[in-house]
Amino acid sequence: MEESIKYLKEQFELGELDIRTCSPVVLAYIGDAVYELVIRTVLVCRGGRQANTLHKRASSYVKASAQAAMIEALQEDLTEDEMQVYKRGRNAKTVSMAKHATMHDYRHATGFEALMGYLYLTDQMKRIEDGRYTVRYEELTIEGRNAVLEAFRSGRTIDRLFVLKGCQDGPINSILREARKRDTVISYVPRERLDHMSETGKHQGVIAYAAAYEYAQVEDILQAAREKGEDPFLILLDNIEDPHNLGAVIRTANLAGAHGVIIPKRRAAGLTATVAKASAGALNYTPVAKVTNLGTTIDDLKKQGIWFVCADMDGTVMYDVNLKGPIGLVIGNEGEGVSRLIREKCDYQVSVPMKGDIDSLNASVAAGVLAYEIVRQRMQ
Repeated sequence: MEESIKYLKEQFELGELDIRTCSPVVLAYIGDAVYELVIRTVLVCRGGRQANTLHKRASSYVKASAQAAMIEALQEDLTEDEMQVYKRGRNAKTVSMAKHATMHDYRHATGFEALMGYLYLTDQMKRIEDGRYTVRYEELTIEGRNAVLEAFRSGRTIDRLFVLKGCQDGPINSILREARKRDTVISYVPRERLDHMSETGKHQGVIAYAAAYEYAQVEDILQAAREKGEDPFLILLDNIEDPHNLGAVIRTANLAGAHGVIIPKRRAAGLTATVAKASAGALNYTPVAKVTNLGTTIDDLKKQGIWFVCADMDGTVMYDVNLKGPIGLVIGNEGEGVSRLIREKCDYQVSVPMKGDIDSLNASVAAGVLAYEIVRQRMQ
């Protein structure tokens, strides 16, 4: 990047830009382009392959409302200089306003883009790319009928929908149709539950949880393996509901060279803020697919030559099992382990040798130990 900038400056006889006197609108003009480029790069690195899908996903992050929400979440992490740049951009007078954006969102988005331009021009690209700025590290709660319906129609990934029990009027039915099209998990709950969940007090009988990150498709994960010329290495999680465990497994998957992680839609943590933080940035690079039925997914992947091994305390010691070739590693939760139906679909059950007084490892630790046994065998 630095060499490219140096080359352009030489070709176009560009002088140094004085950031202190630079108009915040100009900073925002530069930051708009830089931020969209970074977002597109992150999405591609996370396994995106289809141009139309990538464009839709990128658009959901670079629109004014998304940028406004992000800068509000990040303000406490800004340095004094960064806060000043943001405020200058927020308060700048602009000629036009983006369509479908409120004045509040547009002003805050302009401040956010000015900050991106400032970080870029002061050679702080790593700060932009560290995950906090590129993809929002928090689970987005969407409340109200119009807001939830628009979230579905805009292509936003919704992890779960909560609807007032017994409510079946026109707007709610429209939301339910959109949710069913996307196979979203729907929960019908009493008003007291919605009131407790609501942050605004104006939920109108419906609340949606949107994922902090976009999910990949299983085929995207397999394609990533093909492009690297490697046998697929997948990690599948059965009933892992602790977001810290999920984030830690994603981090291990990235470092161990796994091509992706697969989780079920129900009885599992989604890609929330806690997961993103626990992954320490790995979620930017390791695709996570969410499937309706983990057992069916295993059956489908077996047809493509992948065999499966699950962690089980009564299984064969991992050193005595051949873990080379196309493989899916299945990890269950700490209390119940891998469920019976999933365990029966696996080709082998393996255990980690233990010498202590307690009977099990943390799920993410077990995943790490087994993943690196796979790495060790692949290196031989």
